[in-house]
Amino acid sequence: MDRLEILKTYKIFIGGKFPRTESGRYYTPEGKGGKPLGNICQSSRKDFRNSVVAAHSALGGWATRAAFNRSQILYRIGEMLEGRRAQFEAELIQQGVTASAAKSEVEAAIDLCVYYAGWCDKFQQVFSAVNPVSSSYFNFSVYEPVGVVAAIAPEKSSLAGLLGTILPIIAGGNSAVVLASESRPLCSVTLAEVLATSDLPGGVVNILTGNREELLPFMVSHMNVNSFVASDLKPAEKQLAREESISNLKRIVLLKDDPAKTESPYSILSTQEVKTTWHPIESSIAGGGKY
Repeated sequence: MDRLEILKTYKIFIGGKFPRTESGRYYTPEGKGGKPLGNICQSSRKDFRNSVVAAHSALGGWATRAAFNRSQILYRIGEMLEGRRAQFEAELIQQGVTASAAKSEVEAAIDLCVYYAGWCDKFQQVFSAVNPVSSSYFNFSVYEPVGVVAAIAPEKSSLAGLLGTILPIIAGGNSAVVLASESRPLCSVTLAEVLATSDLPGGVVNILTGNREELLPFMVSHMNVNSFVASDLKPAEKQLAREESISNLKRIVLLKDDPAKTESPYSILSTQEVKTTWHPIESSIAGGGKY
């Protein structure tokens, strides 16, 4: 008799831990040759709410960390991906990607880690400004993270697209709740294992698997989510995101370019706010000008 293979049950990633979905539901996507990939958690609204709580708890510590330390952690993620590239390539092939495409995607994912690690402690200096004014005060504009960001990763790029979505968010000091590819979810679970052992504080990145149509309304309407990022939404989904986000004036970022192939510091600025500070200058005209 042929042996019946036991499919692995993959968990979600919330607050640095690997719980099973609160709903108890699973789905079984098919990969190369119609072979089942595994039992994948079908996350619920409660799972998403738990993720937002974890992201909020982690936000303060992550946002106030030294930018150089955030850079070190992102670089460490790239190092760990390099060490496990064979596993990621195998999972991509298992999900129907060709061997050459799998190799290219893993290399792109590693390069994205190194690229955004390099920008963590530089984008402030490049984009912040001392603004010209016509009175006796200084005017500074600096960037600050918006807070908790909900995001949907691209459907067809299960590793590089996922990282290309996450990295700009956390490089700027935000925390993230990300819905991985529904049809190609394996790399997201393995990536969660990398993040859990990469010095990244628990809750900074939370990864859910499941159905986009089910979770999208909750992601764009949750009052404690400050921004929403996605790249391949359908027209009806874009309209839903714009309408449901009005309740708390949530920033909607609809990426025009594939995040798997985009290396740009402006991706970091998409989830940043500009803070302007006014500081008076002590002056004495009679004394010849004291500044």
